[in-house]
Parts: sequence; C-alpha cells; structure tokens
Amino acid sequence: MRHEMISQFGPELWLADGPSIKAAAGFHYPTRMAVIRLRGRDLFIWSPIPLTNALRRGIDALGTVKYLIAPNTLHHMFLQDWIAAFPDAAPFAAPGLPSKRTDISFAGELTETPDPAWADDIDHVILTGNAITTEVVFYHRPSGTVLFTDLLQQLPKDWFSGWRAMVARLDLMTEAEPTVPRKFRIAFRDKTALRQSVRKVKSWNPRAVVMAHGTPITQDASAFLDRAFSWVPGSK
Repeated sequence: MRHEMISQFGPELWLADGPSIKAAAGFHYPTRMAVIRLRGRDLFIWSPIPLTNALRRGIDALGTVKYLIAPNTLHHMFLQDWIAAFPDAAPFAAPGLPSKRTDISFAGELTETPDPAWADDIDHVILTGNAITTEVVFYHRPSGTVLFTDLLQQLPKDWFSGWRAMVARLDLMTEAEPTVPRKFRIAFRDKTALRQSVRKVKSWNPRAVVMAHGTPITQDASAFLDRAFSWVPGSK
C-alpha cells in the first residue's frame, strides 16, 4: 500500500498508511489509520495520520467525515489538523486523553458503552489499568475486523539499527507475527480487568485484525489472538 493512499480492506472499511513518525528516544514508527463508512455515508476516522491533499480527496470520495477517534492516549498527534479541516466532525477521545490535550474540545470521552451513533456497526472494549496508555480496541461488525492501536505491534527486523534494534528485539516488537510488546505486558496493573477485556475481544470471533504498527492478520484471526494473548492467564 502506498503512503497516504486509501485502500479498501473489507466491507465499508478502508486503510491508509502514512509516513513514519519519531517518538521518544529516537524510535520511529509507521502510521496507519482506518476509515469506516457508517449508514448515510458518515465516516468514522480511527487514529488519523497526517492529512494531505491526496488523502483528503480520497476521504471526500467515500463520504462525510463525522467522527474523529483518538483510540488511545498516545495516538493524537494529528487530531488537531483534522479538526481544523473538518470542523463539523466530532472528535472523541480515549479515557484520560482530554486532560492531556486540553487544547482540544472533545465531543466526548469514550466509555464502556459504544456511542449510539455507531453502535449498530462498531463495538469496543477499553483496556484499562495500563501504566503507559489506555487503549480502546474497536470491532467493526460488517467486515469482522478488530482494530488495535499500540497493544499489538510488528515491525521488520531491520526497521531499527544499533542499540534500538536490540531494544526492539527484547521488547518483542520485531517478532515473526504481531504480538503485545513486553513493555505493555509489564505495564498492565489489573490482570483481572485485562483478562475480561481480552475475553471480550475474542468473543467477537473476528475475521481480521488490524493494528497501527504491523501487518494485518487476515487468516485464522481467532487463533492469532489466542497466541498474541497467551501470556494472559485465563483469557481463553
């Protein structure tokens, strides 16, 4: 998939990959967003990437941007640009983000209950109790796709070099298939809540799993989730 070009992934679901961005300590990550078309051609934008003219033309061809979603407390860097470009769209935040981004007037903070505006098509679960981030994992029913942001990752083995490559390997970021990085595993304080959340994700019996940083899973998605969360006791 070329950068910034929208590609259909499933029924009423499109993906767009953006440029790499720098994070703490000089680490860089690829970016990916998802576009879900709801009834009436309203668009639900998950984890917005940098907005370019080409990307906007592709978005406009699909429908009307209605909802802008920051799915965890780390993925919000480009949200303000999208709000400026689509002033009629409603921005929604993962729990805890509004206090971090006081410059943004959010339409709402995501709760355990999906918003009625998209509840017919999209379910979600909030993975709480993580010291690094609170992430909302979404499930798009028409395409059978689960959307993870940072809690599942997979980067090529040669993505980093030097000491960063060693850190990435130890953190499980460059495994043969996407998995939960070690730092996030350690950061979960409430294992009971985590177990319940993972059980809900698995109960969706998805056909595909998409993440912001990694190769989408399009076959045996349920078996993949079993492997990815095998370290969570009692989550099966």
